[in-house]
Amino acid sequence: MISLSPVQSLLACCLTLLLGRFLSTRISFLARYCIPDPIIGGLIFATTTYILSKWGNVQISLETTIRPTLLLLFFGCLGLTAKLKLLAKGGSRLVILLLILLPFLVLQNIVGLGLAALLDMHPLMGLIAGTVTLVGGHGTSTAYASRFSDINNIQNIVALAMTSATIGLVLGGTLGGPVAEWLLKRHKIKTPVQNGETAIRTSESVYNENEIHHSEMNKPSSFVNSISAALITLVSGTYLSGLVDQAHINLPNFLLCLASGILIRNIGPSIGFCLDDRVTEIVSAIVLSMFLGLTMMTLDLASAARLAGPLAMMLGVQAIVCVIYCCIVVFRVLKADYEAAAIAGAFCGICLGTTATAIANMQAITKSHGPAPQSFIVVPIAGAFLVDILNVIVLTALISLPFVGGV
Repeated sequence: MISLSPVQSLLACCLTLLLGRFLSTRISFLARYCIPDPIIGGLIFATTTYILSKWGNVQISLETTIRPTLLLLFFGCLGLTAKLKLLAKGGSRLVILLLILLPFLVLQNIVGLGLAALLDMHPLMGLIAGTVTLVGGHGTSTAYASRFSDINNIQNIVALAMTSATIGLVLGGTLGGPVAEWLLKRHKIKTPVQNGETAIRTSESVYNENEIHHSEMNKPSSFVNSISAALITLVSGTYLSGLVDQAHINLPNFLLCLASGILIRNIGPSIGFCLDDRVTEIVSAIVLSMFLGLTMMTLDLASAARLAGPLAMMLGVQAIVCVIYCCIVVFRVLKADYEAAAIAGAFCGICLGTTATAIANMQAITKSHGPAPQSFIVVPIAGAFLVDILNVIVLTALISLPFVGGV
């Protein structure tokens, strides 16, 4: 057993990200379909550790206790770059996105229940291969799977839920880019880069290279300001989470960090506290890449291979359904333009992986094709908060049905 220290684990993560970046720039397939660097490098690392463990009897253990902190910092940074006035421009897309999210949540669970019946599995396994893990992620998976295990006495369901959530993360990260690329080419949509814009930012504005060189971005104080603000969102969000827990209200702590960031971003200028959004986005990209990198690096391929079985087939079908829904419904209903293609790519991340995966998909897309400002406002709000509320409502209704939770 080789146990890496926290510093060594972070170094391994950084090297993995560099490997992913190197391959994405050298292999045309990866670049063409905008596969995020953490997904590429992380999968290679996980595959390597699996081979070493299985055939070399060498096990590598990473120290990943910093991973939840990285996720909270990421959502804090998202809030710090969110101008509420942009909702006036993207508000209609947010409403439409929510309207098409709700029927998809129902559809995903119906597909899961149907496959569970076809494979002669407990109906609750259909929900595990549905929105419990694919939309809910690891946190929601743990909560529901533990409940199903205690109340319904389903063996190994917690391990299956964790495996499903992890496979979903991979699927969400690898399918989003290709879906967006196919939509752009299929419908011959002109991107900002094709229109002559040089993409530096991913949210609000577009800057050219000369503006970057002459901005405040090059000053160390700009990075100190952004990092300090991100840490403030972490501390305040964690504190508010404790208060919420005492009040017995179920709100995810990352939502409170996001809300803290939005508050600072929109009130700060009135009291003289201003941030360079481009710097904050760099900090956001770094912590997101490290979070996804560590998540993918710790993917247990041995457990996935051992537990997957019928679950793999169920998730494969869910992935196909999600891609079809993105291309036929999401893209078309959201006005069939460049922003709609970016959101369709993010939709794969939200509904198969996590909101962080959705943002990584959009970052990869906009890095190649230019900024999608409305998408970077709409998707975090829908994916980080509202989709969880919708998911709880849908799951509660389904579990209450006699032939699902009452079996």
